[in-house]
Amino acid sequence: MVSNTVKKRLNTIEQLERDLNLKQLQVNRLLNITQAINNNVKMSGLFEMYTSFLSWEMGVKKMALYFLNNGEWFCAASIGLDNDLVDADISNQLSKFTRLNNLVDNDHPFVKNFDVVIPVKHKDTHLAYVFIGGFGKEEDMYNKVQFITTITNIISVAIENKRLFKQQLEQERMKREMELASEMQHLLIPKSLPKTRDYELASIYLPHLNVGGDYFDFVQHDDGRITFCIADIAGKGVAAALLMSNLAGAFHTLLQPDSTLTEMIHALNRNVLRITKGDKFLTFFVAQYDKNTREMTYVNAGHNPPALATNNRVVPLDKGCTILGAIDEIPFVEEGKIKIDNEALVLLFTDGLIELRNEQGEFVDEEYMTRFVLENYHLSAEEFNNKMMDELELFKGKRQFDDDFTVLACKIF
Repeated sequence: MVSNTVKKRLNTIEQLERDLNLKQLQVNRLLNITQAINNNVKMSGLFEMYTSFLSWEMGVKKMALYFLNNGEWFCAASIGLDNDLVDADISNQLSKFTRLNNLVDNDHPFVKNFDVVIPVKHKDTHLAYVFIGGFGKEEDMYNKVQFITTITNIISVAIENKRLFKQQLEQERMKREMELASEMQHLLIPKSLPKTRDYELASIYLPHLNVGGDYFDFVQHDDGRITFCIADIAGKGVAAALLMSNLAGAFHTLLQPDSTLTEMIHALNRNVLRITKGDKFLTFFVAQYDKNTREMTYVNAGHNPPALATNNRVVPLDKGCTILGAIDEIPFVEEGKIKIDNEALVLLFTDGLIELRNEQGEFVDEEYMTRFVLENYHLSAEEFNNKMMDELELFKGKRQFDDDFTVLACKIF
């Protein structure tokens, strides 16, 4: 007969062998998961391996694993739960668990289904929460929880690294797009502007963060006319750069010798609407000066009214129509016409000028700009711009430009 002592020893040895086999299975699965992470297995594959490991190797009856995605917690994997529990929003409960908690006395409809919750943190940030339930009375709950904690940490950190890497790639892609947009915009902005005995153009172009939505251009005609324009495109980045590219092409294409500014405005509006489908719009100002007749014709499509200074007075150039790209057909376009019988200066600008603030939060007001234009319109276009920038630098102090800053000055001699 086998003695009770021998039986106990045999049972102990069998238990140790089972425990050893379980530990070996756990270690093997841990190695498998680690290898899967190294092989860059998708998140869905990692979740499947995690669920299988807890269900088969660890014998977990109930489990819910929560991850943060775009600022919201979602159940990434579960075992033994009804759909209504999986779909339940428990985000307001998660912040209560800052360390491993026993949930025996918790009466929350969702939480009470589990025995423990294991939060996973990196520094001060929670990466995941795993709820575990269904432990038997005879189970070695402590050792199981310790191993589940280890494997959950490994999975969570791997997925967080994937997220950070994806974020880094997205940032690099955005950076490259912004660089391309900046290059595209600088190619579209004229590098040299005309200076003749009859007129002179000079500009200041300071795109905010190197990629903006401001645009200006000009065309010199064989018959002595010059057409110049300025635009402010809604938005920034690649979309604005593409629309700017389209606008530049359309401006040069639609400006035919026998066409009027009104016809060009209608065509430009249709062109912008076709490209943007109404999602973006732009303000636009275009003027045409004829040195032979000394007459200037213009259309203001919702843009900040440029200032024309001549004969010791300032005239706002505000006749025109609504913005471009907002409606299918512009119902009415009013062309402005001005006879220029003396030296004059036309100041075109975008929002960056009138929205410039000093260190006290004060804006550049209209009265100040009118006075400055009146006092300095006798200067050349380049001298005018230089003096204006000097005064604006003094005005804003250490404050930076909050928006694209573009100025186009046209001096008529």
